[in-house]
Amino acid sequence: MASNRRSKGNETELEEDDAFVYVFDRRDKDAPDVKIPTGGLFSFEDFKERVREALQVKKKDNFVIATTNREEIKDDETWDDIDNGDTLYVLKKINQELCAPANERVNFVPHYDTIVKGGLYEYYASEGQNPLPYAFAELIDNALSATSENTGPRNIDILLHFDDGKPSNHSVFIIDNGRGMSPRQLNNWAIYRLSKFKRKDKRGKVSFIEGEDDDEELEQKQAPLCLNSDISYFGVGGKQAVFFIGNSTRMITKPKDAQDVHELTMSKEEFKQREINKESVYSGYIRNRKVGDSSHISPENDVLCSIINDEKKKESFTVVEIGGISSSHVTYLRQHLSSWTRQLAHIYHYYIHGPDGNQDLEDESESKTIPQFKNINIKVKLFVKGKPATEIDLRDIYDDMQSLYVRNSASQFFFKATAEGTGVVEGIIRYHPFLYDSETYPPDVNDPKGEADFDEHDYAVNTRPARGRRPIFECYWNGRLIPYTTIEEFEWCSEPKKSKNIAVECWNRISGILFTNDHFQVSTNKLTFLDLEMRLRDKSTIFSRIINGQEKRTSIEKEFLNWLKDCHEQHDKQIHFTGFGGQVVRGDLPKQRQSPWGQFKSVVWDNKTFKVGQMVKILRTTPVFLGTIKNFYLYGEHEGDTFATGGEIEIQQEPQSLYNEVRTLPLSRLDRLCSAAAVKRLLEEEESKLPSNLIVTWPEGDEVRPNEKRPAGKTIGALKIEIENRKGEKIQKLPGTSAHASHKKLLVELKVIWHSSTGDQTIVSHISQHGKNWPYWFRKMETINNLGPHTLRLQVVLNESGSTIYAGKSLPSHQIKFTVTEAEPEKFTVGMLEGPFRIGQPFQIPLVFRDAYNNITKPVYTSTPTIQARDLDISYEKTIAKGTSLILTGIVAEGVISEKHTGSYGVTITVPGLREDAQALKLRFLPGLPKVLHVKPEEEMVIENGTAPVFHVEVQDMSGNITTDKNLTVTCKFPGLPTDLMYLLDCSASGCGNITGDPVLLKKVKDNHKLKALFEVPNKKDVSAVERTLVVTPSNSISHIEVKQEENKKHRILKQGESIMGKAGDVISGLTLVLYDEAGRAVTIDEKIFPKIKVNWIAKLNQEMVLSGNLPPIKVPASVSDLKYCQVAIHDKSNVEFSFTNGKIKIIEVECQGPAVVQIGEVLESEIQITVKDKFGNEITDLPKNSLHEFQVTGDGLQTDLVKIVSNRNGFAITNVRFEGGKIGTKDVKVTWRELRDFVRIEMVAGPPETLTLPGWDPEETITVLNEGKLPRSIVVQLCDQFGNPAKVSDVRMQLTKEGKIKLYPPPTPLKTNAQGQVDFGVLTASGPRGTYELQPKAFHGKAEPILGPKIQVQLQPNLMKPTSLSVEYDKKAVFTVGEKLPEFTVKVLTEDEQPMASAKVSSLSLKLWKMDANVSSGPPSRAISYSPEAVKGSPGVFVFKNRKTPDNAAVHQIMITYYDGQYELFSNVMTVDIKPAPPMQLLPVDNPGTPTVSNTRAANTRCVLRNLRLELRDQHGNPSGTGYSGKVKVEICGSDDVTEVPCFVGGSKTLDIALNNGTCVLNNLTIQENAPGLDGQEYRLRCEVLCSLIPKNKSIPALEIPFLFYNDAKKQSQMSQLSKQRDNLQKVINTYHSLFDTTDLLTKELQTSVKEALQEEDQIKEELRKLRVSMHQLTSIENVEKMIEAKTLEKERCLQMKRRSCGLPQLSGNPEVIGKIGHLAEIADPDIARVLSWHMSSDIDCVVTKTTKSAKDVYKQTNGKQQVLPLDSIFKKTLPDWNKPLPHTKYRTGWRPPGNPSYARDFLEFPQHKQECQTVFGMLLGDTLILDDLDSANAYRQEIVKFTHCPTILTREGDRIRSNGKFGGLMNKAVPIEKLKGAVFGEPLNPQYKEAESIVGKCLKMFLAPKTLQRFKVAMQKTSKAKEELKDQSSYIELPEMKSKRKECQDAEKQLIEVEKKLGMTSSRSRTPQVNTTPPQATPSKRARLSSQTPVNGAETTPTPSPQFTPTRQSKRLASMTPTMEDGRKKLRKT
Repeated sequence: MASNRRSKGNETELEEDDAFVYVFDRRDKDAPDVKIPTGGLFSFEDFKERVREALQVKKKDNFVIATTNREEIKDDETWDDIDNGDTLYVLKKINQELCAPANERVNFVPHYDTIVKGGLYEYYASEGQNPLPYAFAELIDNALSATSENTGPRNIDILLHFDDGKPSNHSVFIIDNGRGMSPRQLNNWAIYRLSKFKRKDKRGKVSFIEGEDDDEELEQKQAPLCLNSDISYFGVGGKQAVFFIGNSTRMITKPKDAQDVHELTMSKEEFKQREINKESVYSGYIRNRKVGDSSHISPENDVLCSIINDEKKKESFTVVEIGGISSSHVTYLRQHLSSWTRQLAHIYHYYIHGPDGNQDLEDESESKTIPQFKNINIKVKLFVKGKPATEIDLRDIYDDMQSLYVRNSASQFFFKATAEGTGVVEGIIRYHPFLYDSETYPPDVNDPKGEADFDEHDYAVNTRPARGRRPIFECYWNGRLIPYTTIEEFEWCSEPKKSKNIAVECWNRISGILFTNDHFQVSTNKLTFLDLEMRLRDKSTIFSRIINGQEKRTSIEKEFLNWLKDCHEQHDKQIHFTGFGGQVVRGDLPKQRQSPWGQFKSVVWDNKTFKVGQMVKILRTTPVFLGTIKNFYLYGEHEGDTFATGGEIEIQQEPQSLYNEVRTLPLSRLDRLCSAAAVKRLLEEEESKLPSNLIVTWPEGDEVRPNEKRPAGKTIGALKIEIENRKGEKIQKLPGTSAHASHKKLLVELKVIWHSSTGDQTIVSHISQHGKNWPYWFRKMETINNLGPHTLRLQVVLNESGSTIYAGKSLPSHQIKFTVTEAEPEKFTVGMLEGPFRIGQPFQIPLVFRDAYNNITKPVYTSTPTIQARDLDISYEKTIAKGTSLILTGIVAEGVISEKHTGSYGVTITVPGLREDAQALKLRFLPGLPKVLHVKPEEEMVIENGTAPVFHVEVQDMSGNITTDKNLTVTCKFPGLPTDLMYLLDCSASGCGNITGDPVLLKKVKDNHKLKALFEVPNKKDVSAVERTLVVTPSNSISHIEVKQEENKKHRILKQGESIMGKAGDVISGLTLVLYDEAGRAVTIDEKIFPKIKVNWIAKLNQEMVLSGNLPPIKVPASVSDLKYCQVAIHDKSNVEFSFTNGKIKIIEVECQGPAVVQIGEVLESEIQITVKDKFGNEITDLPKNSLHEFQVTGDGLQTDLVKIVSNRNGFAITNVRFEGGKIGTKDVKVTWRELRDFVRIEMVAGPPETLTLPGWDPEETITVLNEGKLPRSIVVQLCDQFGNPAKVSDVRMQLTKEGKIKLYPPPTPLKTNAQGQVDFGVLTASGPRGTYELQPKAFHGKAEPILGPKIQVQLQPNLMKPTSLSVEYDKKAVFTVGEKLPEFTVKVLTEDEQPMASAKVSSLSLKLWKMDANVSSGPPSRAISYSPEAVKGSPGVFVFKNRKTPDNAAVHQIMITYYDGQYELFSNVMTVDIKPAPPMQLLPVDNPGTPTVSNTRAANTRCVLRNLRLELRDQHGNPSGTGYSGKVKVEICGSDDVTEVPCFVGGSKTLDIALNNGTCVLNNLTIQENAPGLDGQEYRLRCEVLCSLIPKNKSIPALEIPFLFYNDAKKQSQMSQLSKQRDNLQKVINTYHSLFDTTDLLTKELQTSVKEALQEEDQIKEELRKLRVSMHQLTSIENVEKMIEAKTLEKERCLQMKRRSCGLPQLSGNPEVIGKIGHLAEIADPDIARVLSWHMSSDIDCVVTKTTKSAKDVYKQTNGKQQVLPLDSIFKKTLPDWNKPLPHTKYRTGWRPPGNPSYARDFLEFPQHKQECQTVFGMLLGDTLILDDLDSANAYRQEIVKFTHCPTILTREGDRIRSNGKFGGLMNKAVPIEKLKGAVFGEPLNPQYKEAESIVGKCLKMFLAPKTLQRFKVAMQKTSKAKEELKDQSSYIELPEMKSKRKECQDAEKQLIEVEKKLGMTSSRSRTPQVNTTPPQATPSKRARLSSQTPVNGAETTPTPSPQFTPTRQSKRLASMTPTMEDGRKKLRKT
């Protein structure tokens, strides 16, 4: 036994005690099964003994053990095949009859391939077609495989048993006479996805088909066209099929030579019950019973009992019973029997008819069908209880597509394709010829082609005749159709790109078929090939032609073309074009179709000849179109007479007097029955109808008479025009225009022509057309105001063309001439003024008078003009009339010109009596002539002697205004001075200024001295002179120096140039200094005077000594021959010189004996050695001991009290040297011994780290940062000693601490210092609540306390550009009613400061509204309706949703406001609203009653009109709205107006009153009276009228009418009832299809629009990229664009990482009103220019630029006044330089090329952003500053410029500056090195490679937004591709045979409806598809609502829901993804 073997091999796999089998004792009794354990058994004999013991079988009794398939178990391999859980029999003998049934336990757990292959195309996803035929095909596949080994007939029967009385008895049977199945095979069938390949692994042998285990045998069969019946494959289709058709199945099977029948049942309800009971779902029992035993079947199921009884007649069989058939399937199977059986005949065409197909043979003996295919009989039998059976044999179907292809073909082309591997494909191409005027290519039976469409020129639209857009090849797998795989074409049989000698149409006349075996993969439901087309299109696939069964090794393309050419020549029959006239070019066609065209003189068509000049008639025209043939045209290049399928005919339309046009029409429009008599008769009738004259009337008066003179503006009255023909008839269009009224209507054109001096001008032009209710009419005109002669002309013209000539004759016209003169004056204007205007100077103003139409007219003399000016006194002398002008003369203005007027004053002139009586103008008044000289100050001026006085002088006019004039010079003279001194001031340009000059110098001024200053204007005698007094005081400056020397304790005053004596080498001391001023007063030496005192014998003076009046000692030269010159000077006014004698020389030397390096605060480790030498360099060691105290050691910062001097063998040594704290660097230790000095240099380095510093950060400054913004710079921490010197100590751990709730990103982690003692924490991002926070670094050095650094103050401000929440306001008390407007929702997008975000856009907001659902997610569902808002003017960030309509369904809805701007996404709280229904407007039934039928017979059930029908009051949208409405419903039986006999209810009444409660009324058992009157077959109506007091009379609810049919015969009534139901169902189907077609057309239009918009966007972006010189071949695909984006992005990143100069100033972030610091606003590429401009603008480079003064004040306050700011709104922009202004020399010296390359400094600036604002700032700061190469070039350039004009400041690349006044040189005009600017420099822009990449990828913000344009282009390409693909899919979907089949089904349904209505006796005048009147009419409430199939049910919408049995044959995936959306109140479709 298998289980025991496993337990022996591995005990862990299965415990012995767990193994068992079930044994039934069926020797002679019906005993239950016994569970026998098999653990521990090692032989069959042991097992047999255990069975004997378990069943208590005596030892003398013999028995056999067998499987349920009657296979005896013996001690051989059969014993090894027994598995755990198997069911066995104990029998007397192996072939005994089964005495009782036995239930065999089976398990059918799905195979693991259910998961592994779960992604394959499943059965139900059948591309929208009705899947029932393909479900039956799966079962037929199993039957074909089961009967594949039958030697006799292979019978497959599909039995459909339907019982209308008891739908639960509906069943379907599929019966075959195949080999049957054993229990194991039946169990295998039940296991899902246990394919035939896996069954070997399951049982060790193939068990489903006994021959399946020998695949090689199947392959050797080599059936023709792979018709091998091997099509039951995957173990999937059978189960899917039966449970798709129904919900239960019963498998009944009997193998050949078997004794028992095996049954297996499965059902949906059984599975559910097992799951509820927590039982094993995938298990069951196989019932093994006797043949023909139906005891377990209910006797009511007579059909199944009959089938079981027939088992005795069959040797082997399989029966598949399917129960629980859905009603939709039943309806489809019954009503579309011919359709789905035709589909099955198409699928199995070649199994039924053989390899040659269903040929059209007259003699059946001619058939070449292989005998083995004649025995396959597939029949469908339909049994409906109580009706005769219907039987269809698939062999008898002749209209399936393959039969049509085979029968309509004229020739066949056989070929073979050998794919890689073992795949072989056999193919056939058939040719369907063209016969005279039609194609023989069979149309799709599911989509018959209707009449050809016609374009606007009446040309037949048939771009692809014959096959059309259908693919060529259908594909068969193992002889069975794979319906959803078709192949368009192969390259060798596709239409050639270059023209061949074969007509192009021939390629559209071929059909094809491909046959494959199972070496090609198909989906599990056999609907789609998985790899066929891919493998066939592989380059390795070889195609070859097959002729007579032999493969021909030649080019397949060449063979195909030769075959196609032969077919065209031998089989096509076409029109014969004769009389070839050559090739012509037709200019009347579009350019691409103008050539080539062949011209012919005649054609022979259907044995009739038509020639040029013949009169013909054209079909399908109204009125009749007749004409003369001019030419025949045929498209293409031709050389003579030829045949073709059609061409074009050129017609001269007749009669020419009326039409006079030549038209070209398709030849198919030619009517061969036309005659010339008809043309002549029409000519005579139509020419008399041409228009003849006009009748003009003036209905409203204001007539214009000929030659009338009319004032301008006078009204021209309304005109009524009528056109008459010769018969006196009023006409509106040309005769014969009923079909072309839009082309031949008559219009009347009105023109008013003005005959001006420059020519005629049309000033009025209108065209009037004639309508149904109005004549030709022109409204009155009031705009005729041009002076001069005019003509009013009325002309009849043709519609659209506007032609006034028709048929060679002018159309009627009428004209009136008149003249327009000027009207009375109503306004005036100011004429030309002659300025300038000056205060006090008279001038004049002319006034020009005009009428209301601006025509110049005569002035008004009756009124006096007035003139006024604000803030000035103005008057005039008189008025003078001159021509048409009135001149105000002698106008004088007086007053002070105010600064607020800037010289311009508003002057108002008023002329009383006019309609516009005032004119305001601006006059600029200049000051008057000079009259007064004003000098300030007016009191005495006091000055010091030697200084120049400064007076302010103003030249004023008579009103006190500062004025100017030519040669206006003011002089100032001082009569009291001994020398002539005069000051001059030129006031010609300014009129004022400060007058000064040389200083006033008086000698020996000891006291105050007064002088007179006289001011005059020499050449202005009217200006009086002015005197002022000047007081000159003695000067306080030092004028005398006195030096004294102390001798013998007395001070001797040294004389100028005196020599003093001193001992050589000695020191002269005791010198004192005294200073005196001009008045002889001693001047105290203070700190201001000290820096001015200079002596030449010492470099640096001691300030304390000098302030005490002492001079430093003087060192006497060591040689007596030397003379030392000494000088004491203050501004070089005094000096002292003296000489002295020589002295003895001694030398001391100082040297450090070790490293000369010491830390701050530490003692120098090395000693400093002192050596004393004489003048010859000899060391002196014998110094006296007391000399040690004479040494002095000093130094900057040296702690001298700690220094020790000791003696050693070499002299003296200095120890214990230590410096105080200070800056590190070199320190000098100076040693002095007597008069000798020397020094040694010591390098002082930083001490141990004790403090921390933050380079670049000001601890006192508060840094302002936006929330979630970055700090302005990186945080770098430096270790320092206690004195602040950088300590270069590495590996010191440092961390950054923070205070409060501030968060830093990335979080700063502890770091260690580098070799420089620094740690860089990087640029951090800060976030948190608003407030000020502290950041502080800490360092951990040694075991001491941590070192704390300075604190950084960070002020977090809310980010005003980041939305944080939505504030929604609306009227919460508002009532929501369907169809009405929603209340206004005001939404504010709030930022972090709870204020509206000004930058929020309307497109980011949306209001979502959806019906409340318990399963709704956090966001709105996809079905939600969207509304867009409107912005509130003047309130940025505030939006309002208003005038938005509520949905049409009343229910509880939810509203949410969403915001998404591409970065931030916000949702408001969900607002729940209850949308109430509107007032009731209609009465509707809840359920559709259909069309009831009744008869007046005795049976009550036949007289019942309505059994139970519930009526509801609903609003106009179909929502129940009857709550609170109670009353009654009056029900009345009505007939048509001409019917007198009307039935009555039981009791004889024709009306009933039914109670109406809360809008609901129930109609129960409405029965007509027995033998009631009525016409047989007549349709009557139940009229239901609502009577309720709450319903207004003017808004009454229309009555509901329910039609029913009345008959006098019960039998006829039953028949008519069935027809009535059929009619209702047909109406549902038709309405469903119409809804589908309308939605499909709407979707197609939407997709076409999407493609158009996507292409436009792509072309726009492509044009932008073309301007950037991007090659178009790089934009051909999305892949190329992605590669380009990646390359350019990498190039940009590489450029960004390159080191470049940057501005080191701290950024100022926060307020969007702050533009930034000047240093950050501009970038300069040239390093020299950057250095000199940064230095030149160093005082402004850190200035912060703001947009407004308010924001500048905010920055000022935030920085405590330390930050300089510049608001843009305070800049005077009129004086800013023109940014494109040429260089100065180009204006004065054209052609001169100055050296030094002059350029404006502003030209070197690049602005990354805010370009306009930056130009304003830098234009103000730099002005016209120039840049040249060097100083020489700059000076030379300036010398030339100043000859002509002012020269601006010049900078040089070398760093020199020449100011605008010409000054240069000195430190103030020399730029410092860029390193000394300490980061205050302009940054360097990115290199050109970055700019090139940035410009190519898009017009983006520099560096950070690229690659935007390329990304946009990529998205546009993807969008275009997707849109095209969707449109292509939709177009293909529309053209699919399935869609055409739906249209055919709709047409068939409409025809069936007509037939049914005829049978019902309905007249043809009634609408074929009655429409629902669910919405009551607004204006005519009396109309009655008529019930139809579209009546809403259960509150559903009025759109009809397709009945399941009429599901369209293709389900569009697009339609399922379309949801409604609201935009601006309009409903649109949106793809979700």
